[in-house]
Amino acid sequence: MRAPSAPSFPIAPLLMAPLLLTVVACSASQDDGVTDVAIIGTEQGLFTGGLRLPFEGQHLRAATRQGLVALDEQGQVVPAIAERWIVTDDGESYIFRIREFDFPDGSRLTAQAVRESLERTLAGLEGTTMGLDLAKIRDVRAMTGRVVEIRLHSPMPDLLQLLAQPEMGLALGEAEVGPMRFERDGAAADLIALRPEERGLPQQPDWDETVHPVRVYAVDAREATDGFSAGRYDLVLNGRLVDLPLADIGALARGTIRFDAAKGLFGLDVRRATGFLSAPTNREALSMALDRAALIEPFNIGGWIPTTRVVAPGLPNDDGSVPERWLALSLAERRAEAARRVATWEAQNDAEVALRLALPEGPGADILFAELAEQYGAIGVALERVGMGDRSDLALRDRVARYAGARWFLNQFNCAVSRALCSPDVDFLVELAVESRDPVEQLSYLAEAETAFAAFNGYIPIGAPIRWSLARAEVVGFSENPWNFHPLFPLSRAPM
Repeated sequence: MRAPSAPSFPIAPLLMAPLLLTVVACSASQDDGVTDVAIIGTEQGLFTGGLRLPFEGQHLRAATRQGLVALDEQGQVVPAIAERWIVTDDGESYIFRIREFDFPDGSRLTAQAVRESLERTLAGLEGTTMGLDLAKIRDVRAMTGRVVEIRLHSPMPDLLQLLAQPEMGLALGEAEVGPMRFERDGAAADLIALRPEERGLPQQPDWDETVHPVRVYAVDAREATDGFSAGRYDLVLNGRLVDLPLADIGALARGTIRFDAAKGLFGLDVRRATGFLSAPTNREALSMALDRAALIEPFNIGGWIPTTRVVAPGLPNDDGSVPERWLALSLAERRAEAARRVATWEAQNDAEVALRLALPEGPGADILFAELAEQYGAIGVALERVGMGDRSDLALRDRVARYAGARWFLNQFNCAVSRALCSPDVDFLVELAVESRDPVEQLSYLAEAETAFAAFNGYIPIGAPIRWSLARAEVVGFSENPWNFHPLFPLSRAPM
């Protein structure tokens, strides 16, 4: 057996150039010892229950309901309820030893309670993309009072990363497992770190002098950036491309724009296979016509890498067997071919190609739509912008990966969960990868699935999702990371 002390895949260095635009507080409020955090989202999302959590809800859940393991501010897997773990040599069993954790009523956290919580969560995640990600779990066993085993159908190097997700936090009734507790104060969540002895850890001297409260708000992007500028917030999280122009609030000195080197999906879903979009070759025309770098150029983001692939290039197990598309053609040649396909369809159907594109609101979305409309107009395709909830032919997909594996990307388009066009044949290939116990065979099935989905042309990749934060220089416990997940507990300055 081997005992890992870190995630089983390397954390990639920051891919985006460290664009540090100085940002600002026009009238910074007096430091009251509280770290005030604005998460771009909604109050309802912040306090939502269940397992279908938006970004803001994920962060509050992770702060107040830890799982076997957790993510630190750098995106690394660290111990949580489990103080240590081992992985069997065949990679098909993870064995966790949980902390000696006593609740206020004197009862002790047991492996059986952990097993029951995990089983409830796994059942509740069925029918979701995360449920698909966890499909390799065969069963969960309580081996002794403090030992839990998770057995797999086949090796799963990314299991720890998934167990660290907020949805995998333990639900143990009224018992607090931390690492923080919160009280709702109107629209805000006031959080304080639980003392070490309340979390199964040794007492620490000077705890009260070291640890700071954290107050969290969920607000819209304009309130978040305006509030940061006015000194109401020390940290803003969940900035996206659609909001990015709002972050340019002046060249002052008390904070910076920080970009995560996120992996994930940023592109256009094909929602309906009707009219021009009924043929895969026509859907391909929309993808081959794009100048992806030019789409993002107005935002002045250094180091952003476009891609024509569904699965992000450069993942740990990417062997190069799936290349970028249309490498033999120049952009001009690709656009000429795309325009030819548009003209052929219009001549055959005596109609113009006009498509409805669903985008969220925001000044960045306005810029993106203008760029897309211009580029598609050059091949004879007219775009009409509609809201994300409206009937559309195309829709923006903007999501950060939970782990660095091809299966995450392909699971997003599974017919059981996706609103976009999907392929049962691709889903079948992914299932074969899940069932295979041979790592080489798994990678082969996943590469075949990616190639098949690319040929299906149900998704138009643009590049990596863009995520940004605003952080004052004095904020402790914040760092960029590849998962765009910024835990609240380190912001309290409490040791992990």
